[in-house]
Amino acid sequence: MATRKRRTDYPEPVITVESGFDSVAKLDKKFHGANSFHWDIWLFLALDNWIFDFGRPIAALFVPLEWSPLNKPSIGDYFHMAYNVITPFCILKLLDRCPRKPSSTLVYLCIITFVMGASIHLVGDSIDHRLVHLGYQLHLSVRDNPMMQNLDPPGLVDSFELLYLYDEEIGHLMWYIPFFASLILYFFGCFQPRHQTEAAKSSLAWWLLMVVSAVYYWYLVTEGQIFIVYFITCVAMFVIVLVKKSRKLVLDINGRFLFYTFLATMLLTIVWVAVLWNDSVLRKKYPGVIYVPEPWAFYTLYLK
Repeated sequence: MATRKRRTDYPEPVITVESGFDSVAKLDKKFHGANSFHWDIWLFLALDNWIFDFGRPIAALFVPLEWSPLNKPSIGDYFHMAYNVITPFCILKLLDRCPRKPSSTLVYLCIITFVMGASIHLVGDSIDHRLVHLGYQLHLSVRDNPMMQNLDPPGLVDSFELLYLYDEEIGHLMWYIPFFASLILYFFGCFQPRHQTEAAKSSLAWWLLMVVSAVYYWYLVTEGQIFIVYFITCVAMFVIVLVKKSRKLVLDINGRFLFYTFLATMLLTIVWVAVLWNDSVLRKKYPGVIYVPEPWAFYTLYLK
């Protein structure tokens, strides 16, 4: 009786496990031809930040009320809606170009939380800036505002304090923590072997865009009252640079852009605090060890 011959030509299953730490040789191959500055994303993100974030309170204050009555969304609210869509899109595209792709789970959590926090802030910020048209003074606390002291019943002030909490604290933290966390995820992958750093050099336009971005981030840190979150981000960047340097890896041109932007932001913030250090009115609104006045509070106090 003939026996059936067993087929042995099937390939053996192979399971490979990748280490989370790439060798210098593997990084050298990975970064070959990829050391180019992301002009499209960085420039588009800068325009988005300046127009739809920095520009929205300006538009809300100076566009005639006839165009957007107090019971309707203002032009600034539409700017905020555009920002809430464009910014996470830019972050996703930036992370997609990172030579070392971050964890998709972390990316999804950061983007989802970012959109939720920015949306919470949209509602609170919209009402707060509508109150400015009625005499609300941004350099005073909620209870110290004259219009709040005249509310009847007085318990309504608690509701406005809750609104302020969602706007300036909960909304900001849920907005900015995942935003900076996303930048850290990208920054972590912006390292390459030392001999490739000369492939892309910094031009005058590169430095100008860095300065423009740094001025915006100064506004973000001061107006958003997120200096602690920003400071922790800077410390994390320094630690990452030191660890990567010990492995003979240095920042590529995109990583240098982000790193120098944050350093310039820190310098601008220190100068801003030093200039207003002895301001008694702003000191009353921002008590405590960490004193970082908001630019719009300075505007309503001295410029309006």
